[in-house]
Amino acid sequence: MDLDFFKAILDCLISVGICFLLSVTYLASLHIWNSPYNRDHPSTIKKRFTSVFFMLFIAPCFLYAGLNKSILEEASLLEILGLRTKGLLQAIFMPLFLTMILFLGPISMELYSGLYKLYTEESYWYRNLTNLIWIRNHIVAPFSEEFTYRSCMLPLLLQCLPPVTAVLVNPLFFGVAHFHHMQERLKFGMDVKTALKISCFQFTYTTIFGTYSAYIFYRTGHFLSIFIMHAFCNHMGFPDIMEVTTYKKSKKIIISGLFVLGFIAWCFLLKPLTEPAWYYHSPTWYNV
Repeated sequence: MDLDFFKAILDCLISVGICFLLSVTYLASLHIWNSPYNRDHPSTIKKRFTSVFFMLFIAPCFLYAGLNKSILEEASLLEILGLRTKGLLQAIFMPLFLTMILFLGPISMELYSGLYKLYTEESYWYRNLTNLIWIRNHIVAPFSEEFTYRSCMLPLLLQCLPPVTAVLVNPLFFGVAHFHHMQERLKFGMDVKTALKISCFQFTYTTIFGTYSAYIFYRTGHFLSIFIMHAFCNHMGFPDIMEVTTYKKSKKIIISGLFVLGFIAWCFLLKPLTEPAWYYHSPTWYNV
């Protein structure tokens, strides 16, 4: 009994250690170029695109090395990574719809300001799809981060930790990873105190988002769910609560009410809209 307990602890430490090494490898791939320019310079962005492209092939190797081989007898590596076709349509739309409900307040602000009209203009899409920063923020970063930190890490944690614990531990790797931006801020002249405040704020909201994303992946078993959801959240950005205070009283009450309504509705719909059966997700190697 004691030997089984210590073996389980050792297996868990190995899984967490592999996740840590994968996170370090991902971050190292971004900084290996030692670019003299900031992260938004076209040269830096292109080099980092190359890095994350290679990480798409390297990251699954960490998963394969750390997975219990009995799991690979029950499911293919592609299925474990969330690259499945069964339930794909639901995976594309339902988590996105759920996330849009959470952002009901910010979406209503876009409707009120008329910003939504931009999405119907061809020039808006042409300008963005030829903008490296937009492509990074809305396509490359969500794709590579979710693939590395969710598809390749979460199964390692789920094989040795209770689901709730795995979902809570996983985003810590994701949140801490964002501290690498602090080094860049210091490099280009920002004072330590300001850089630390920004990094701590980033750690907080990226960890919260990472928990949500890990939960969605755990429940749906689809990579596309979390990629699309992440891209949408990057598009919306952190809600600008202060803008609400600039509205007239009647509009302020309505928008504030929609913020609250969206959050309450999201809480009620989170579990039913991510029911694994909707997505034909019923793995036997962990309990959903």
